Amino acid sequence: MVGGGTFTAQATGLFEPSPADPFKGMPRSLALSLPTVPGGTEPPLPPLPDQLEGGLVSPPRARSIPYADEPVDPGAARAAVPKTLPFEFKTGGYECATDLPEYMRPWRDRPTRWENVTPNTEYTYLDSAGAIMYRPKRTAPGYDQPVTQAQFGLGCIASYRTEKNATRKALFLKRAKAQAKRLIDKRVEARGAWYFPYPFDFKHAKHSGVDYKAPWYSGMAQGEAISLFVQLAELNGITSSERTLYKAAADGAFASLLRADDGKPWAVNRDKDGYLWIQEYPGAKPGTGDYTYNGMIFAMFGLWDYFVATGNPLAQELYDGSIVTIRDHFPNLRNSRWFSYYCDTHRIPAPTYHQHHINLMRQLHWQTGSARLAHQHDQLVDDFPAFGLRSGSVAAIAAGSHTLYKLDTLDAVGNYGWHESKKDKQLATKKVTFARATQAPVNIRRRIQGRGIYYRINGGAYTGWWIGEAYPKAFLRGEYVPTTYHPQRTATFPAGVDITCVKFGADGKTGTLKTVKFAKKSNAPFDRRAVVNGRPMIRITAGGLKDYWAPLPLVATDGR
Repeated sequence: MVGGGTFTAQATGLFEPSPADPFKGMPRSLALSLPTVPGGTEPPLPPLPDQLEGGLVSPPRARSIPYADEPVDPGAARAAVPKTLPFEFKTGGYECATDLPEYMRPWRDRPTRWENVTPNTEYTYLDSAGAIMYRPKRTAPGYDQPVTQAQFGLGCIASYRTEKNATRKALFLKRAKAQAKRLIDKRVEARGAWYFPYPFDFKHAKHSGVDYKAPWYSGMAQGEAISLFVQLAELNGITSSERTLYKAAADGAFASLLRADDGKPWAVNRDKDGYLWIQEYPGAKPGTGDYTYNGMIFAMFGLWDYFVATGNPLAQELYDGSIVTIRDHFPNLRNSRWFSYYCDTHRIPAPTYHQHHINLMRQLHWQTGSARLAHQHDQLVDDFPAFGLRSGSVAAIAAGSHTLYKLDTLDAVGNYGWHESKKDKQLATKKVTFARATQAPVNIRRRIQGRGIYYRINGGAYTGWWIGEAYPKAFLRGEYVPTTYHPQRTATFPAGVDITCVKFGADGKTGTLKTVKFAKKSNAPFDRRAVVNGRPMIRITAGGLKDYWAPLPLVATDGR
């Protein structure tokens, strides 16, 4: 059959046979074409997570922090790096992919915007030395916070790499160097390694065990500091003495991830099942902690950076073990068809962290080339995709009857995300009938709790009503939540099944269909996945289907 395929998507995202022409009531000029804009780009990243969100910061008790008071000795820092792993742990043979395109490398997606190069917000500001400081409120004293300083520095490096204006470029570098200097000046040297202390007390309201008295330490900070020092050392705009200093600092920070939890401070441990963990929030007792996913992955980026820069095999082994931990604990991270969990200890769904988990898993796929990690990333995207749409987004709605919904989603500041007090409660329904296909402006595409994917109409007679995604009866025109894979992945077409693929037309031009049926299972490479005109699809890159999009899950992807 070549007349448009034999499957139609329900709001659940599953495909079921349709005995009739699936394009009935929907012009093919809409179903088989893509608008010029919007869509086609990855959704904007949410702001970096606030490590102190949900907790109480308070002044430290009268306790001194044993800051190092000796000048940095680069030779000593290099010599102190352990030559052996801290303990045995599970590995999987994963290797760091060292040939990544520039934009796929750690922190390149997090540039500091020019208007934020001198922050002065409720919680952050620059001190007189140019280091970013954390304050619980504007009237409270500020504190060094290693994660915030490392992330701000890395953002400035990302901007420095691409900035063309010489004045701005110089300021980005100045800011990055100031963060590195503060971390180096405020280091604690212990157990032959460098640690970056938190000089305030902190207690989390929900996560039992996250209750610290200064100084305390975080594996997330240790790993991100490695990235900051390594990436600074790679820049052309620094002096040779600065490069030597940053390399020494990276060595000192890396050594901390080779020290087990049999002494203090510590940031890594092996759990009872033999998995390696980098603890964002190490516990008071050895082997305890929050087992936080995002903090561990951010720290893993430091291992990747360090290995690529130095070739140190221990960094490769730590990275391999960390990948196996994330891979095998993914079922604990995932919360099917909803927000993923924040940590392995408390398993609390984390609406503000789910998009971070998606982005982090995508980068782990890039850094390893693993199809398994790519598939896990895809599952998170399907569970709760990014829901903001660009201005000008439209949904195509077929001729015929439809049900619209009023849902309790709006908060006090005009957002349409999920709210615990509202839980997407259905407030009203409305039956509507259209004599011919129409289009409606929409501003939200998101999963509704306990349901499928819905669009919020934001113009015309039905403003404020929601309609379910149900290709081809109702679909968002364009390509959304796309993912580029590196390297390419493999799709498998089943034997004896008609699969209709689409080469979409651009600028409103009607595309073409191609229906294939293979006598045996057949593989094809693909490089991209997206929701295209309302259904998940993959783009084939070779053979007779080159540049055609194949529908999921009729075609299976690797990595399962």
